[in-house]
Amino acid sequence: MTPSLQHCHALANAILTAAFSSSLFTLAVCAAGTWQQGAEWPVWTFIADNYLQILTANILIAYALATFVYVRSFSVKPGNPELRELAAGGHKGNIIYDWYIGRELNPRVTLPLIGEVDIKEWMEVRPGLLGWIILNCAFVAKQYRLYGYVTDSIIFITVIQAFYVLDSHFMEPAIMTTMDITTDGFGFMLSFGDLVWVPFLYTQQTRYLSVHPQQLGWTGLAIVGSILAVGFTIFRLSNSQKNNFRTNPNDPSVAHLKYMQTKAGTKLLISGWWGIARHINYLGDWLQSWPYSLPTGVAGYAIMSANTQITSPDAVQMLDGRVVIPGEARGWGIIFTYFYVLYFAVLLIHRDGRDDEKCARKYGEDWEKYKKIVKYKFIPYVY
Repeated sequence: MTPSLQHCHALANAILTAAFSSSLFTLAVCAAGTWQQGAEWPVWTFIADNYLQILTANILIAYALATFVYVRSFSVKPGNPELRELAAGGHKGNIIYDWYIGRELNPRVTLPLIGEVDIKEWMEVRPGLLGWIILNCAFVAKQYRLYGYVTDSIIFITVIQAFYVLDSHFMEPAIMTTMDITTDGFGFMLSFGDLVWVPFLYTQQTRYLSVHPQQLGWTGLAIVGSILAVGFTIFRLSNSQKNNFRTNPNDPSVAHLKYMQTKAGTKLLISGWWGIARHINYLGDWLQSWPYSLPTGVAGYAIMSANTQITSPDAVQMLDGRVVIPGEARGWGIIFTYFYVLYFAVLLIHRDGRDDEKCARKYGEDWEKYKKIVKYKFIPYVY
């Protein structure tokens, strides 16, 4: 483990309680505001009314932050007392590529009254993920303002995504073993992903449902809930097993696991969750993406004026008299509401490829031996 990564582990463990509590405090303030003013609470109306402006501001901040850490990375010197280091694949000499992928592994700044902040780790967990919850809540409020009620589908998505985010906050030290932290530098790819991609792309389902409400019923909730439970179980148990083995191989929960000793001095698990597939956690993560999109159904709608005569049973009427109906738009919304599922699959396949290249360089022949033992990448017997 590199000195910089050791520093990040210590920092994450030190601030875990305060960080998780700060997230709960932020959400408690939102809950209190909603309790007092309902769906008309100014935060919810401001987000809905200024969605494009907020998106634009986040894009500009992402560009500025990526440029700041890129310029600052040239002050990293070998053997520096701040334990700063460059990312292995982030200083190729190509300005655009290095700016995009990130030159410095874990850029940190010291702020008055706050102290030292790991920019990459903070950005990974805080603004994007917490913004994901807040945007979802704003769309729930918007649905209530438009229709006078909220549907089980939008509540289901908002709750499970909030649980996913808060779980990641609570399990923050485990994030230190992910490829984003251990390998990738912090550049535009991560700054844009944290500030724009995650909070704005991942909330397209609730944004859609805020205007075109869908009811799942108990059967629908049971189906999507079961898929979610399977995915989350695989994701959480496999990541916890890996984290426990890396931090304390003698822990009773992982001491029985078989592993392969490499010439590089590290151990590769070949039993338990990690004996099933080399990235079994990716399977769990991908399965969790489906319940985010399935509640939107065959997406697509058109908004008709208040005086339009509609006889379709699929039509829903807003409080102002306007009518929302699938019509000829049915199906076209899938491009947006199911994009997350497709994108996430491509992301995980690409990440698996990058990790395979990294491990091949690190372990050499041992990696080829390991792949013969653990044959599948992240979908057993398929891929």
